[in-house]
Amino acid sequence: NRNGGSIMFGLFKNKNNFLSPISGEIIPVEEVNDPIFSQKMMGTGFAIVPTTNAIYAPFDAEVVTVFPTAHAYGLKSKNGVEVIIHIGIDTVELKGEGFTSKVIKGDQVKAGDLIAEVDMDFLKKQGKDCTCIIVFPNKETIEIAHPHTNVEAKQDQIIKISK
Repeated sequence: NRNGGSIMFGLFKNKNNFLSPISGEIIPVEEVNDPIFSQKMMGTGFAIVPTTNAIYAPFDAEVVTVFPTAHAYGLKSKNGVEVIIHIGIDTVELKGEGFTSKVIKGDQVKAGDLIAEVDMDFLKKQGKDCTCIIVFPNKETIEIAHPHTNVEAKQDQIIKISK
């Protein structure tokens, strides 16, 4: 935190910042190889091309959705910010194979809690794009701090969020 303060425009306080859910290269959502996400039909957001297998909660939240196939999670913060973490493209077709959920609907998670583990090598062997898409269905404005750089899981200040 070089500037001494949050760059989150007040939606999250420092104690409840938005953390990177996974390690990898952060890219604009428009570059995702799936029109549903790249054209923002699901909401605004960003994506991370993963280099690790663990998915973490980006903020303190209630788990509002866990897809039965464990490839996507919906989280909602106390201040109403919602996020969908969608792991990979067309990974619903794997019917949960390669995914291990660590949470269930209704769980309360803290920023940095493990919510899922994914066998990225298995996904690649199945011909799947492993890109993790993080979307905000309420259409907050998202600005990536440093696009096309590598971020670490649980790293803060990777994006700016505003209404």
